[in-house]
Amino acid sequence: MDTIKVAVVGVGHLGSRHARIYSELPGVELIGVMDIDRARAEEVAGEYGCRPLGRLDDLPSTVEAVSVVVPTDRHYDVAGALMERGYHLLVEKPITDNVARARELLRLAEKESLLLQVGHVERFNPGILALEKIVKEPRFIECHRNAPFQRRGTEVGVVLDLMIHDLDIILYLVSSPVDSLEAVGATILSEHEDIANARIKFKNGCVANITTSRVSPSKMRKIRIFQDDAYISLDYMSQTAQVYRKEAGRIVVDRLPVPPGESLKLELQSFIEAVRLGGKPQVPAEGSLAALEVAVAVTKEVEKSERRLKKLQDKSVEEWESVQLSIPGLDGEEE
Repeated sequence: MDTIKVAVVGVGHLGSRHARIYSELPGVELIGVMDIDRARAEEVAGEYGCRPLGRLDDLPSTVEAVSVVVPTDRHYDVAGALMERGYHLLVEKPITDNVARARELLRLAEKESLLLQVGHVERFNPGILALEKIVKEPRFIECHRNAPFQRRGTEVGVVLDLMIHDLDIILYLVSSPVDSLEAVGATILSEHEDIANARIKFKNGCVANITTSRVSPSKMRKIRIFQDDAYISLDYMSQTAQVYRKEAGRIVVDRLPVPPGESLKLELQSFIEAVRLGGKPQVPAEGSLAALEVAVAVTKEVEKSERRLKKLQDKSVEEWESVQLSIPGLDGEEE
């Protein structure tokens, strides 16, 4: 088996996990890690026995594949520069924060005959891998994804930061074009929306309701799928799933067997095999583009909802002030 030489660009919280897994995978050699924080690169390189790298030009020509784990607003520049240098890429989700730029990366990958995979890690969650075998023609899907607030990831809103995981899974399971969508949300601690809810109707009649928050006191990642013959519930975090069916006039519950596994490790193994064997990755970038297009549409609807709410609030203030001025003694003058 040929050894695939890899590197990681961006070794913060998630990037360091990429480095750790690559250092453990058979048939893979972690050559180096890069970060804007040189001390961080040196720390991670020392921990996993590779070289700290300062610039993209420092990447050795022997490297074949690179994980790009930089902030979302840097994906386009970094991924584009790396593909121009001839590297196969796994870019963390979302592919970019901009649909036009995402399409440009796909065109560049095709032009250079390079593999481009996007890190939609929930596709490799053992629970999803078990669940996809029994899901057929879902009618209604409900998702909740909540997390405590942290500054990491706030260069984009919660839709591109977290909800996009669920959008990708839903598009994959439903396999039908979006017919319409509605969304609301609120900006609380960052410069973008921190809470969002979207209701999406598909052309085949399926409806999905997705709620996402990054200002919650605790974590939650769950999906519930309703179809004609069953209701399926999956907890992503515990990797446990139940299937509820109607039999002989009553509801019976079965536990869906979910084999243990680390989602990110399964994803990186899939990426390395695609690099080794050639061809399309298990989760091609085209699917990521579809998820991004829906995520951008949801974000725009959230922004509209916030503007409408602001107008209503401003109007309420004006109306209250007019009421105050009409009440004797509230206009600053005594009778």
